[in-house]
Amino acid sequence: MDFTFTEEQQAAAEAARAVLGGVSADGVPSPALVTGPVAEDFDRPLWRRLADADLLSLLLPEERGGAGLGPIALCLVLREAGRVLARVPLLETSAAAFVLGTYGDAATGPLLDAIGRGELVVTTAAQGRTGHDAPERAVTARQDSDGHWLLDGQQTAVPWAPTADRILLPAHAGNGRTVLALVPPGRPGVTLDDQVSTNGERYARVTLDAVRMGADETVTADGGWERLRELLTVGTCALALGVGEAAARMTSDYTSKREQFGFPLATFQAVAVQCADRYIDLRAMEATLLQAAWRIEISTGSGETDALPVAADIAVAKVWASEGVRRVVQTAQHLHGGFGADTEYALHRYHAWAKQLELSLGPAAAHEEALGDLLAAHPLS
Repeated sequence: MDFTFTEEQQAAAEAARAVLGGVSADGVPSPALVTGPVAEDFDRPLWRRLADADLLSLLLPEERGGAGLGPIALCLVLREAGRVLARVPLLETSAAAFVLGTYGDAATGPLLDAIGRGELVVTTAAQGRTGHDAPERAVTARQDSDGHWLLDGQQTAVPWAPTADRILLPAHAGNGRTVLALVPPGRPGVTLDDQVSTNGERYARVTLDAVRMGADETVTADGGWERLRELLTVGTCALALGVGEAAARMTSDYTSKREQFGFPLATFQAVAVQCADRYIDLRAMEATLLQAAWRIEISTGSGETDALPVAADIAVAKVWASEGVRRVVQTAQHLHGGFGADTEYALHRYHAWAKQLELSLGPAAAHEEALGDLLAAHPLS
């Protein structure tokens, strides 16, 4: 078996490192020192550099000028973004682009071109009405006599919504059917109420009141919402892995230089044991993430062939990501001592991002419950 990444996947990761290498985690005010968002907009200059490096078109079809890559390449890029706390909607826009390119029709072509050039920013709504209910049930969709869709409902904690050009959200159309709507935030009937995430970013609660959508603004193909949710979940795991690895590196550097009783902290057995445990967490996060991303990649357009559906691997990855990144940043704070809480030192930012990612798209307990249901429904023999 060959576990080596393809040349294209490695090239994507290298390009991401080149673009993100100069990003500072301290580029905005600390979330601990401001009552509102750390900035009114995401990092537009970085977004432009990502577009110029063709990193926004990785998942676009080759006929639309994209690289035609899949979830594994996206996760490798997001891992690099997590390491520097990149303040851009890279996950949301990339996942939306992949779904639109795979499940959309000819009308989505110009939108995909604009996404690849960095001219159209698409975010996604996937937290539901409260963050604890099914996102696809939070908004209802009904068709009028002219074939237009009318949307009613609410989605909470929509990242980057106030500054995005479109919001891709699921809506329940009856009979167990879910459609995806690409909603302009300025469309009549759309209301955005500002929210602030745990890591200090500007989010919004999106309320829709009889919002009228054309057929060319909706994706009705089966499987679109499921694929979007899968990509968002594994992408969140990839960001969490990058955050955890950066926090672990900061801790390694600090404990190697900080001395107690004339010896570096890293030479103490209690410190070494804690660091070893966190190393195991990070490697388990990496293995389960890549397994889930690979399952998504091979299942796209081919259906399920394994005993357990791909949702099981995604649940396992999110359990490890949520619990693993929390343990990593907690140990990092502990081993830094009081220095770790200094707002002029970046570690507390990684702690805030880790908590945000831990709970995004469901905490570990929710995915453990989902995994239990899958195991009950698909007994292994």
